[in-house]
Amino acid sequence: MAELSSGPSPLLGLPGAVAGSAPAATATAAHYGDPVAEQRMLAAGRAIVDLSDRGVVTVTGLDRLTWLDSLTSQSLAGLEPSVGAETLLLDPNGRLEHSIRVIDDGTTAWLLIDGPQAAPLAAWLDRMRFMMRVEVADASGEWATLGQLLPAGADAGAGAGADGGADAPLVAPAAPNGVPLLWRDPWAAVQAGGWQYAAADEHPAADFPAVELLVERARLAEVADAARAGTLPLAGALALEALRIAAWRPRMTEVDERGIPHEVDWLRSAVHLTKGCYRGQETVAKVHNLGHPPRRLVLLHLDGSDALLPEPGAEVRAGDAVVGTLTAAARHHELGPIALALVKRGLDPAAALVVEAEGTPIAAAQQVIVPPDAGATANVPRIPRLGAVPRAT
Repeated sequence: MAELSSGPSPLLGLPGAVAGSAPAATATAAHYGDPVAEQRMLAAGRAIVDLSDRGVVTVTGLDRLTWLDSLTSQSLAGLEPSVGAETLLLDPNGRLEHSIRVIDDGTTAWLLIDGPQAAPLAAWLDRMRFMMRVEVADASGEWATLGQLLPAGADAGAGAGADGGADAPLVAPAAPNGVPLLWRDPWAAVQAGGWQYAAADEHPAADFPAVELLVERARLAEVADAARAGTLPLAGALALEALRIAAWRPRMTEVDERGIPHEVDWLRSAVHLTKGCYRGQETVAKVHNLGHPPRRLVLLHLDGSDALLPEPGAEVRAGDAVVGTLTAAARHHELGPIALALVKRGLDPAAALVVEAEGTPIAAAQQVIVPPDAGATANVPRIPRLGAVPRAT
């Protein structure tokens, strides 16, 4: 199977480009010299982000959508060409294994994957074909992903260039089968069959109209030339990460080996609760209808007095007790330093929290995303144990 092309992206060779520090992000730019300005341009739809360190898996064949539907959490059997979807591959116990962004062009289902997930996902899917009319390939070596923020209703195939602003993609996506390969993030609204735990009247996802554009990997040099000539503004991965965190948008970076979709509100965009059987469905249904997720995602507003930013994996403490783990942090151009964290379900939403950065304690104010009472939507009355003595009233 194909591998991601070795070596850095051509866009990392541009003046001012600084590579990411995480092992999986060193092939693309964290920023190009001014992360705050890049973030503002990206938020306004006037910059492209290099996501070419991510992977692409293709599935072809007549059974591709019904087959993917039977394996994963989202309803994909009737997915229309050019409509973006998100789905999750769970283990038999309902724990998260892969997050998959899907776009179909009528001939091929394109699965957009965070880079390290591509090869193992393609290998697993290939083993699961059995008698189905499908073919699976890791196409990461031939195709690359670019990111942008783009309002709904924009022309997917325009390729307007820098003057097109937020009305069209700044780089025209490929269309090998006649349909532009532009994936529109469904996080912007609760999807059919989904469920939102967040109780916010105005969800910040509405301000995060993210899209991913697929282009031939060979075209990255052309994109770099346009940026060098000043006709294509670029933003680094740090800019996209800050906007993602502010939108409460989960990625696999929020997930560990125990993670289930409910903890990060992923039922909102990637799970269809009534579509039928798939691997891990029993846990999804049981926690949603009868139980509660053991942990919950929160947004942390961090004290910026020391100009320090904690690293993912840092412990979240309430007093002397460890109550959670920080999963992502960034400096937002309006909100200041913010982070996402997974905390214990029963943590008091008003509790004073602290996260360390370089040995310095940083105060953190908690903003609830997934509430402590998330789940148990069936409201089934508790049945007393056989032989139990009723309490006196």
